[in-house]
Amino acid sequence: MTRLVDTREYVSALRELTEEGREVSLLISGSSMSPFLIHARDYIYFRKPDRELRRGDMVFFQRDSGQFVMHRILKVRKDGFYLVGDGQTQVEGPVRREQIFGLVFCVQRKGKKIRPGDFWWEFFAHVWLALLPVRPFLSGFYGKLSGAGKRGNKNSVSK
Repeated sequence: MTRLVDTREYVSALRELTEEGREVSLLISGSSMSPFLIHARDYIYFRKPDRELRRGDMVFFQRDSGQFVMHRILKVRKDGFYLVGDGQTQVEGPVRREQIFGLVFCVQRKGKKIRPGDFWWEFFAHVWLALLPVRPFLSGFYGKLSGAGKRGNKNSVSK
């Protein structure tokens, strides 16, 4: 039996569990963390932050609008945190510390658990983050390599 639940209601419940000291998991929804995490395929595992937050950390926060978002910390400044999704170039911030309620400590990517110290975790937390200025070029290059631009591809645009 499948039950549909409002996303804000569901994540609010997960947030309450983290406040109680519980660890929770969530299926990824959206594409902002692509290519590391893929919509409806991968999971994140998070808990209430138990240490100082730093560059490269994946955190769950609530925007002033009420929307829940999971992104990576790009910069830590006196005025707050500056965050960006792995699939984005637009930096968001400052985000206040009290808006951040979850620290991702593990992901399940392509069915495999990945944690800090693992190659792909470290690659996206450090190398991919440093490549932020050239991400649009890299995404275009990757698209060409993967065949997204081939003639006849249903995703290609013809002039």
